[in-house]
Amino acid sequence: MTIFLDSELTEVERTEENARFCIIPMPLERTVSYGSGTQNGPAAIIEASSELERLCKGSEPCALGIHTEEAVNCSGPLPEVMERLAQRTQAAVLAGKVPVTLGGEHSLSYGAITGVSRALGQKVGIVQIDAHADLRIAYQGEKHSHASVMNLLVENGHSLAQFGVRALCQQEVDSRKEYDVFFMDAEELVCGNILDIELPEDFPELVYVSFDVDGLDPAFMPATGTPVPGGLAYYQSLRLVESALKGRRCVGIDVVELAPDGNAAWDFTAAQVTYRLMAAAAEK
Repeated sequence: MTIFLDSELTEVERTEENARFCIIPMPLERTVSYGSGTQNGPAAIIEASSELERLCKGSEPCALGIHTEEAVNCSGPLPEVMERLAQRTQAAVLAGKVPVTLGGEHSLSYGAITGVSRALGQKVGIVQIDAHADLRIAYQGEKHSHASVMNLLVENGHSLAQFGVRALCQQEVDSRKEYDVFFMDAEELVCGNILDIELPEDFPELVYVSFDVDGLDPAFMPATGTPVPGGLAYYQSLRLVESALKGRRCVGIDVVELAPDGNAAWDFTAAQVTYRLMAAAAEK
């Protein structure tokens, strides 16, 4: 089995008992609505990660340990698939680890966050980088769709902050108001060159980061099923997350919607995003 950062980890750093981070591959592709290929995302990210350097923003997050698990079985009804992932992330948190789920389509965030919340015994705040709001009540008849995952989570009482959105429908605009979603959309962020944000004071201290790679502009990430122009730049997206985590603790991460197209640059970008988010979590 290929493991995340395989070329750099020592034997101690890659063992489950010593790992601060738990990599959970989730090759889910069930509700994609435009381009396909997300089922190949986790393997591509893990393979590309062997080309990363240990050093990231002046520290070595991997020194805290990174254990890579077997991929989650994605067959069967979606609620059962979500429960399998929830059990994985719950176990990771209960063991004192930060689960890092690699997707796969964005619908997986429901299972990942459910498990984290279950382990913590409380709701979390979600910081979402995305081109889409994902607040549809259902999409094409499926409530567990990638386009409705955040609706399920806010309905369940989780707080939500969205950054980089530039494609949404009126129902999602209404849902933002109904569930008091904090947001700064792509046009405001990009045109204003905004790199740092402050979450509302009442936003939860425990934060889960959900990074959809289509939040990046297609110039930086074309290998995704739903590319939308006018997106965030690489450093901008990461700086936004890092500033959102100030004074808060990251309890889980997912990186989703990579659809490899044969250009290793995009796989490497997603791997570097993953490691940089781990670095941000390690700081807190």
